[in-house]
Formats: sequence, structure tokens, C-alpha cells
Amino acid sequence: MATTKDLRRLRIKRAIRAKIKGTAERPRLTVFRSNTAMYAQLVDDLSGKTIMSATSYKKGKVNNNVEAAKLVGTAIADKAKAAGITKVVFDRNGYLYHGRIKSLAEGAREGGLQF
Repeated sequence: MATTKDLRRLRIKRAIRAKIKGTAERPRLTVFRSNTAMYAQLVDDLSGKTIMSATSYKKGKVNNNVEAAKLVGTAIADKAKAAGITKVVFDRNGYLYHGRIKSLAEGAREGGLQF
């Protein structure tokens, strides 16, 4: 059963998703925060496909901190720049823009992505 905190995040997530859409030229940078890792994906909503992804997950290690999130942001930015993508739409996926989510966004900006 979902907790009230999870239901709150899902409600915010639906509201955000209704307002933003990713395209091939300007994909949606979506983040997921689990207890063990941080994940980031670039998604083209028009075709419904994930263009690329990055994660802090390493087998046997827990990499769930602010520094690891920043590395995920720079990794996704490097992959995007190699593919010729410089502008994205940031989707915080219902999470508060604080801590690991903010760190990932700052890492992506430092890597050269604009949003």
C-alpha cells in the first residue's frame, strides 16, 4: 500500500507531466531517486522512447549521496553533448528540488545542458 508521501509525489508528478513534454530536439530529463541509487534518463515523449540514461548504481556498492547524484548529472550531460543535445526540459518527477535532485541538476548544467 502506498503511503501518503508516495501519493503526494505521484500527484505532483502527474501535474508536472501534464505541463511538460520532451521532443527529439529538446528531450525531457527525468530523474528517479531510489534508496540505493540515482537514475537519469533523456526521454522523447513524442515517440515514447528513452534516448539515453545514466545511473549511480554500481554492483555491490551503495552510491546514494549528493556527490554521486552530481556525477550522474555530468554523465548524462556528457552523453547528451556527444549526441548533439544541448537543451532539455527538466522533470524532477515529483521530488522536491533539494538535495540529490538539485545536485543532479547542477551537475547536468555544469556538463553543458541548458534548462
